[in-house]
Amino acid sequence: MSRIDARFAALRAEGRKAFVAFVMAGDPDRDTSLAVIRGLPGAGVDLIELGMPFTDPMADGPAIQRAGQRALAGGQTMDRTLAMVRAFREDDQTTPIVLMGYYNPIHSRGVERFLQDARAAGVDGLIIVDLPPEEDAELCLPAQAAGLNFIRLATPTTDERRLPKVLTNTSGFVYYVSITGITGAAEADAAAVAPEVARIKAATDLPVCVGFGVKTPQGARAIAGIADGAVVGSAIVERIGAGESPDAVLAFVRSLAAAAHAAG
Repeated sequence: MSRIDARFAALRAEGRKAFVAFVMAGDPDRDTSLAVIRGLPGAGVDLIELGMPFTDPMADGPAIQRAGQRALAGGQTMDRTLAMVRAFREDDQTTPIVLMGYYNPIHSRGVERFLQDARAAGVDGLIIVDLPPEEDAELCLPAQAAGLNFIRLATPTTDERRLPKVLTNTSGFVYYVSITGITGAAEADAAAVAPEVARIKAATDLPVCVGFGVKTPQGARAIAGIADGAVVGSAIVERIGAGESPDAVLAFVRSLAAAAHAAG
């Protein structure tokens, strides 16, 4: 059982929903970023999505684009991102970490080397937004063979014909994108999302977490109430970008996590 599977099993046993936080590795610098990442579990985060900075993040809105640019300007590399995971694992062996980003930096490093290094660092899963199921042999299947979960995105445009393909070889959980468009572009509407989550859950036993457009504690609670978990990224990254201290950022995260955990 992977750390991701174990975490969702524990949450189910407790009758709680998951709270998932996204932050960009190295934003705005190594020390600040690592302080935030290390503080996330204590703030109530159940799973961490760690962004891999990339120069052409086509699915990301302005907040996360700027976070990636800050990280790259500060010298963040794949080596440094994996080093941050290793540093996190010095104190935490249970909180799942999922690397999220684009295929180009992985391809540049080499798939076999990347997977070996990621596994050794303590990475649990991957969300690679620009690799469709038709390209599973490229990374998805090797990742699973290496012991990493491969988490797929489903969207409002994933119809009944496409959904089975999207779910094939997916593991860990399904990430439902609540809006059509880029991250942080609009507020997620729980009433509109609920039928879509139910449709996906009817087709898979995997947990379904919802992100893209969850910005407030109220939104996190509403979304967690109709899914297995809520994901917040842009709203957290915006506070990092505004220069808030790690303690202030983590206080905001704590309010989001508490709201998600309070969902029935």
